[in-house]
Amino acid sequence: MAKIGFISLGCAKNQVDCERMMYRVQEAGHSVEAELVGTDVVVINTCGFIDSAASEAIDNILQTARLKEAGLVGKILVTGCLSQRYQEEILKEMPEVDGILGTGSYTEIVPAIEALLEEKQVIDFGDIDAPEEECGRILTTPEHYAYLKIAEGCDNKCAYCVIPSLRGKFRSRPLDDVLYEARVLAHEGVKEMIVVAQDTSRYGTDLGDGKRLLPTLLKELCAIEDLHWVRLHYVYPDEIDEELIDTIANEPKIVKYLDIPIQHCNSEILEKMNRRGNGEYLRWLLKHLREKIPGLVLRSSIITGLPGEGEEEFRELCQFLKDMRMERVGAFPFSPQEGSEAAKMEHVDFEVAVERAQIVEELQSRIMDDWNDSMVGSELEVLVDGYDEELGQFYGRSYADSPDVDGRVWIACDEPLREGNFVTVHIDGSAEGELTGYVLEE
Repeated sequence: MAKIGFISLGCAKNQVDCERMMYRVQEAGHSVEAELVGTDVVVINTCGFIDSAASEAIDNILQTARLKEAGLVGKILVTGCLSQRYQEEILKEMPEVDGILGTGSYTEIVPAIEALLEEKQVIDFGDIDAPEEECGRILTTPEHYAYLKIAEGCDNKCAYCVIPSLRGKFRSRPLDDVLYEARVLAHEGVKEMIVVAQDTSRYGTDLGDGKRLLPTLLKELCAIEDLHWVRLHYVYPDEIDEELIDTIANEPKIVKYLDIPIQHCNSEILEKMNRRGNGEYLRWLLKHLREKIPGLVLRSSIITGLPGEGEEEFRELCQFLKDMRMERVGAFPFSPQEGSEAAKMEHVDFEVAVERAQIVEELQSRIMDDWNDSMVGSELEVLVDGYDEELGQFYGRSYADSPDVDGRVWIACDEPLREGNFVTVHIDGSAEGELTGYVLEE
């Protein structure tokens, strides 16, 4: 039996991949350790989608290499998007790395580890278009919420993105397999299920008769007795239809929160970036969603400095944000990705893109403050996430807050609260962009 440590970087989908690798390792008789020091192999599951993510991955590899040099860890195995993207460069430029697995080789984690323990080098890049192989998971989230990955890969081929070349074509997991996993997780104590994929709204279109199965999946999830919340991420705007909208509106367990990555609102930029739909459609869609789903909180991601974005197009983007008043928006400067179509197109300097992203963040901060002010005096159901020792206060999340990407609700309470329980909180203010309140007596 060997001691194995894991570092998981990047998105929630990557986190699920890491949880599955941990499960396979444990099932094979090895131990998964919480601390890296003293482990025989450290697995670093990387993200390599944008430059900042690649830099974070490289920093973690180098930090682990220093532990290895000091004799505190054994072998280093790099997995995930960075290894898939830079297959030759990693071993050439970082000789401290003992092995690499591509994104099509997660299932080979145990043979890879055992080969490293036998002093063999590992270089394995499997089929990135292969169907997902079902297996268990060791949750790395708190036990009361989990990410439910319903598909792998992407067919959207956005001009700025290299994900299809790293993750392969879009492949939905069979509905029965997804529901089985959800029921197991719920039985083990998960109360909030966060549905993720590169494009959740496309779920099922590659199976059987090509019908969108997301509404069906959501209804089945809501029928699981132990689940209390179901949350949707990465719903592409052009795939949202009336059936999905009605399902979200009518199912009480589905939190009225949608993560819709729009990236921009200018029609010419959207067309150039190979995004379906245009600015007029986006305006109609967001208004329509709010009309059909009362209290809806919208999250989105914006890229500033995309090819074709001049001052006029940026002003249009800012006005769009002011008009649409989405409650949660993340802004990212355009970073040309080697191998993408957009990298070949003319665009503004990176510094200009960064400055524009900061302007969007400031604008969005004011919108978020206004929304927080509108919530004062209301009562919200809050899922207790933990206790801050330094502040001496409990905190949790409302329907408007997804873990790790949104804020918290800070809870005043005379009695200890149990992590993973739901409480009703009277909102009495906000601080630094986060809501505050006190628990109402049941």
